Amino acid sequence: MKNICILGATGSIGTQTLDVIEREKDKFKLIAVSAKKSYDKIIDIISKFHPKYAVLMEEDSFIKVRDYCNNNNENTKILMGMEGLVYISTLEEVDMVVTSVVGMVGLLPTMKAIEKGKDIALANKETLVVAGEIIMKKAKEMGVSILPVDSEHGAIFQCLQGNKKSDIHKIILTASGGPFRGRKKETLLNVTSKEALKHPKWNMGRKISIDSATLMNKGLEVIEAHFLFDVDYDDIQVVVHPQSMVHSMIEYIDGSIMAQIASADMRLPIQYAMNYPKREKTLIDRVDFYKLKELTFEKPDMDTFIPLKLAYKAGKIGGSMPCILNAANEACVELFLEDKIKFLDIGNILKECMNKFKVVKDITLDIVIDTDKKVKKYVKEKYSNI
Repeated sequence: MKNICILGATGSIGTQTLDVIEREKDKFKLIAVSAKKSYDKIIDIISKFHPKYAVLMEEDSFIKVRDYCNNNNENTKILMGMEGLVYISTLEEVDMVVTSVVGMVGLLPTMKAIEKGKDIALANKETLVVAGEIIMKKAKEMGVSILPVDSEHGAIFQCLQGNKKSDIHKIILTASGGPFRGRKKETLLNVTSKEALKHPKWNMGRKISIDSATLMNKGLEVIEAHFLFDVDYDDIQVVVHPQSMVHSMIEYIDGSIMAQIASADMRLPIQYAMNYPKREKTLIDRVDFYKLKELTFEKPDMDTFIPLKLAYKAGKIGGSMPCILNAANEACVELFLEDKIKFLDIGNILKECMNKFKVVKDITLDIVIDTDKKVKKYVKEKYSNI
């Protein structure tokens, strides 16, 4: 029996992780969960799974969940804020922490969990983007497994099984292209957040959906892949694959290409990471090749969707530059969802911040956290009232 802590239990990855736990009750036990403010969903999780701990990031939600537990004889202990996230991530009885929170909030609890020897099922790509060198070094030092949960890195991880990393020629990350695939800048001047949130294939949270629309999500995945698999940026290629059936590929030095193909269902990489190194019976729909009409691949338009180009640049610069890029993007997405900036402003502001802020080459956790705060403060103060 493996004891599980889920950071971000009410989002897309978190809810699908709960589904895996429910379907494989003989293998997993839910010990702790967290949410930002979705108190109603946390209450549902408590009533169904009865975890020992639950963390809410906002006080109003914390009070509502605490009162529910007190009034309904639930023994779940309710905690609040970053202190609570770190506490549940480092519980002695927890074997694996599923980090499915969005953004920088996942960095500190993930690091603390690694320091306590917990295996990490990683869906919070920002953790590796902003501090990949620190995180991977600490994981190696502690003998901790970092198992990728997102579909692309989960696919690469599967394609590596039985092969040597030294035999990789290049990693090929697939991208759906998002809701604006094929469109040029002039047609994107006045697109709304509502349009950007309509992802053609995946059901994701608001922030990740916007990142997918700008191709920033793929840029973050390029940086994440660099750290996860120790591959140079020039050997990581992005291809647009609108059918979202090939989740990513590896080309080996002999010219062979290994591709991981499956239905567009996040429960597969979640299940694989949680059960690794074993495979279990499928929770998803099987692929019927007789019904597949086509599998197509395109070159990404990095002149229109410049966040992807900027991510490659930030990754190659290294140090605190990926953190600068990520912080600016998190602030921009928030402003775009509030209709305070336009869609194409996102790329322009990212470029501005990469030029404005000084890069620190030898980063520490404190430097990363401080950089994140400074960049977000700058963007929000400058663009909130436009």
